Amino acid sequence: MGFVTRRRLLTFAGLSALGVVGARAALPSMLRRPPPRELDAETAEFVERLLEGIDRSRIWDIHTHLFGLGDDATGCTVSHRSLSHLHVLERARFDSFLAVAGVDLNAPHRDEQYLQRLLALHRLGNPAGRLVLLAFDHVVDEQGEVQHVLGPYHTPDEYVLSVCASHPELEAGVSIHPYRLDAVQRLEAAVARGARLVKWLPAAMRIDPASPLCDPFYDALARLRTPLLTHAGSEAAVSADAQEFGNPLRLRRPLEAGVRVIVAHCAGLGTHPDLDEALEPRKHRRASKLFLRLMNEPQWEGQLFGGLSAVTQVNRSGTALAELLRARHLHHRLLNGSDYPLPAVDPLVSTWQLQYKGYLDARERRLCNQVFEANPLLFDLVLKRCLKLREGGRELRFSPTVFETDWVFA
Repeated sequence: MGFVTRRRLLTFAGLSALGVVGARAALPSMLRRPPPRELDAETAEFVERLLEGIDRSRIWDIHTHLFGLGDDATGCTVSHRSLSHLHVLERARFDSFLAVAGVDLNAPHRDEQYLQRLLALHRLGNPAGRLVLLAFDHVVDEQGEVQHVLGPYHTPDEYVLSVCASHPELEAGVSIHPYRLDAVQRLEAAVARGARLVKWLPAAMRIDPASPLCDPFYDALARLRTPLLTHAGSEAAVSADAQEFGNPLRLRRPLEAGVRVIVAHCAGLGTHPDLDEALEPRKHRRASKLFLRLMNEPQWEGQLFGGLSAVTQVNRSGTALAELLRARHLHHRLLNGSDYPLPAVDPLVSTWQLQYKGYLDARERRLCNQVFEANPLLFDLVLKRCLKLREGGRELRFSPTVFETDWVFA
């Protein structure tokens, strides 16, 4: 082996950079999904059997993202980092989301493309049910000032509300930052127009759920009986620099205010300080363990729920998923959501891994893959119906009730 020289190091670095750029350019085309289609006879029979006994009109996907780039005056925006070729990983991530959602970046009406693909997937998969579309608010500082440049993307409430008003199979999930000076007024207006819930991603929106600044908003949520769907655990899908705000134990404040709280992903990723410990520094524990601690506290029965979005992803399908399947006493408080478009991103969910871990058998894996090829949105539902955990001679599965989610909005 020859000497390592500066020129050789620079050459290696240059080739590595070209490889990364090339991979970024190729990735979206590799992940692009074909148009949704009807299932073949064998796969359709498989899906019918899995959904037998479930009232399909009650299957409301409570976690479906609406993205856009601002075409046709939708008001949507995306951070400059997600659109910049200088930020290779963030650009690749965003391009991948659009690719799997059938969006052609070089075509007009890209926001409409995203919506129409989503509608087609839903109508081919479970037209009797509904999708709850989620907005995404800006970052707002503690003085109530909007920080436009800090958020990963923005999907306005107005866009979500108007789209849902035009499509009866869609329900609106608005996103209102509680530090806004007019947050309560925005919430009241949105609920009057049919908003079903409020969505937060605290780590990216820089919301501290335990802050007193949220109290007026919590009082309004409780008064209006509007659920708060909030991410907990570590955030990996978008840029987030306030990961500490994802600690599930910080949600005690809205619970104590009487808010119905849905913890997205059941906090299945990352670790956080155990705020219940008196010692400093506090021990870090798995976020999913902290979530289950809250769920097992009897005072939150009927008020605290877990969202099953993303629980089958490769980075969440270990201990956290097994714990949820075991927690039969909590299944009546688990609510299914897809986190679309993420289920359409092929590497994020590995049926091979799920089979290897015993959650699927070979035939189920093959048929789930066939559903994925035809309809990634339906795939998420079907996959979760298949999941099982064999322990002590028993086969543990998610109760059918986790898919009949409409009641939480009553």
